[in-house]
Amino acid sequence: MSLEKIIAISGKPGLFELMSQTRGGFLVTSLIDGKRQSISMRNNVSVLNEIAVYTYDKEVPLKEVFIAIREKQNGEASISHKSSKKELESYFLEVLPDYDEERVYASDIKKIIQWYNLLHKADLVKDLNLEAVDAEKVSDEEE
Repeated sequence: MSLEKIIAISGKPGLFELMSQTRGGFLVTSLIDGKRQSISMRNNVSVLNEIAVYTYDKEVPLKEVFIAIREKQNGEASISHKSSKKELESYFLEVLPDYDEERVYASDIKKIIQWYNLLHKADLVKDLNLEAVDAEKVSDEEE
């Protein structure tokens, strides 16, 4: 599975897998407890595949950040998102050394690490690969 079907919903904890579209919104399954629910079109939804992290010279797709975390952790879970601000920032600096410290806040780092651990627990991190990221860049440049 790619990140194209994984979403974050404002006001709801965790991540969700997009199952299908309904007349008034979407049918999703929680990655935390596996429960299905209907989400209204009014909810603020973010597709993980469309999120990027600021660095000093470009924006790095979230998928690349997750891959970097996976490589740093040798495929294991990351540090806890409940770690101190200093620990989170230090850890993230190891993962993405040139992230823009003025535009990427500790709350963003916390959320990224929490999402990574949720995806790892759902056994979805191992399927992420850079080839898919490169293919997406090529298709974006052709448009």
